[in-house]
Amino acid sequence: MGLWLRVAYISVMIALIVGLDVAFLRHHVWARLVVNVGIVALFLVVNVFAFRRS
Repeated sequence: MGLWLRVAYISVMIALIVGLDVAFLRHHVWARLVVNVGIVALFLVVNVFAFRRS
């Protein structure tokens, strides 16, 4: 995976986390934590299975 693809991948993950936090989870601390951990786990699984095979 090239450097620009990694930067784009991480940028999308950060934008998704911040966007969901601001839009829906501003006052829900525990739900926010669970959703953020879930998003990071999902991106990790996609990274392992999709990008590591090449």
